Amino acid sequence: MTIKVIRGNPTPEELAAALAVVRARAAAMAAVPPGTPTPGSAWSDPSRIAQRRVPHPSPAAWTRTYWPT
Repeated sequence: MTIKVIRGNPTPEELAAALAVVRARAAAMAAVPPGTPTPGSAWSDPSRIAQRRVPHPSPAAWTRTYWPT
């Protein structure tokens, strides 16, 4: 595996920290047996959108549909 710094000038400590994260992720992925289903991303889960109650219809309901209460 080759890691190349494209932009910036990282310190040796920053480079070591980034490499540690990449190695830990690679080791975790190598430990999973082949064919094991991986959990989907929480970002693509449609149920996370409907976690709050929908406001009841009223003249001002449109103001509460986007911003969390």
